[in-house]
This record gives sequence, C-alpha cells and structure tokens, in this order.
Amino acid sequence: MSDVLDSGPFFHGTKADLQVGDHLTAGFPSNFRPEVVMNHIYFIALRDGAGLAAELAPGDAAPRVYAVEPTGPFENDPNVTDKKYPGNPTRSYRSTEPLVITGEVHDWTRQTPEALQMWRDRLASARTGERGEIIN
Repeated sequence: MSDVLDSGPFFHGTKADLQVGDHLTAGFPSNFRPEVVMNHIYFIALRDGAGLAAELAPGDAAPRVYAVEPTGPFENDPNVTDKKYPGNPTRSYRSTEPLVITGEVHDWTRQTPEALQMWRDRLASARTGERGEIIN
C-alpha cells in the first residue's frame, strides 16, 4: 500500500447530526453496501468529496460535512488506492481508531440531482461487479 502523504485538513460526510468533540467510530454498516459492517472509519482530504459521500449516504436527513481529526494511525483507502486509481488522487483514508469532530463545514459544493442519480447508478452497478467488492 502507498505511504500516506497527506496531513489534512480532513473531512467526513454523513447525514448524522453531530457536535464538536463527538467521535466517529468503525463498526457501522457501509453507506454503499449496508450488508457490510465496516472495520474502519473513512475520511477524505477533499471537502467536496466528503459532501458527495454525505449526499449519497442513506436516510432523509440533511447531508453534512464535518472537519475531523484522526485520533490514531490511518492509511490510504485501499478501496480506491491503487485498486481503482494509481496512487491516492481521491485523498481518501481510513482508520480503525476514532475520528474527532472539530467543526462543521458549510462551504462545500452540492451535486445536481442529475449528478447524484449518475453516482447512485454507478454505485448500484458496481455492487454487482468486481469493482463493488469492499476491502474491509
């Protein structure tokens, strides 16, 4: 796996209503494959990437992007690093240790309804193919 070369800032997108100081932890179903309980908590260094994840997360609550800090070691997300894209151009990471919420971010770019549908369609088709497998 590639070396982690990013020092942040880091973001996490969700539909959960959280507060500064709250911790995000592993052990919950995947947003993209709900039958898979995740061994890691995922985060990204691109605020709009976190926004996309928030918009794609299940549920009817408003999508939210939080600034987060890892509380322990983390690694490049192997679900995209070198498996789908050389290196880590998405700047996506994961950790088995919690992330602490340091603030909420409001200036992220929202997707159009058409773009969101395209992403949902891509995720649905990926679930049935090899690229839909999650490295957990």
